[in-house]
Amino acid sequence: MGLILAQRVRPDVRGSSAMSAPRLRPVWKDAQMATNELAATCTPDDVFKVLANGWLYPTWVVGASRMRSVDVTWPAPGARIHHSFGVWPAVLDDITESLAWEPPRRAEMRAHGWPLGSARVEIQVQPTDTGCLITITEDVDGGPGLVVPKLARDAMTKVRNAETLNRLRRLAEGRA
Repeated sequence: MGLILAQRVRPDVRGSSAMSAPRLRPVWKDAQMATNELAATCTPDDVFKVLANGWLYPTWVVGASRMRSVDVTWPAPGARIHHSFGVWPAVLDDITESLAWEPPRRAEMRAHGWPLGSARVEIQVQPTDTGCLITITEDVDGGPGLVVPKLARDAMTKVRNAETLNRLRRLAEGRA
C-alpha cells in the first residue's frame, strides 16, 4: 500500500493554531472518509498498549460485544482477533485482522462484520505537548455495506467512532 505525506494546521488542545508534524496518509483515504480526532493526556505508547491487547477490543470498539480468541501473533500484520458483535441474543461471530502495525504512530485493521461487510480502519497517534492526538479513519471496503450511500455511511461511522475514540482514550489514560 502506498503512502502520501500530508501536513495540516490544527488547533492544539488549548485552542491556538500550530503546524502539526507531517502525517502519513494511506492512498486509499480520500477527503470524504469518516475521520474522528480526539486529544488525550497520555503517550502514544499508552494508546498502542491498549491496541496491542486484543482482549480489550470489545472494551473500546463500539458494537463489539465479546472476544472469542486472539491470535498469539496479534497485532502483527496478518494476525486476527476473533470477536462477536451485536446485542444479545442477536450476536454474530466474526474477525478483525491486522493490516499494518507501526507503533507508536499507526495501526491499520480490516474489521469484518458479516452480513454487513468489512471496513478498513486506520488509527494514527501523534504526540502533542500535553499527550497525544488520536485519529481514526474508517470506511466500508467490501460487502453489502457498500450499497449504503457514502454520506449516510460516513455520518453513522463518525457518530460511532466518536464514542470508540472516547473509550480508547479512557483506557489509554487509565493505563489499561
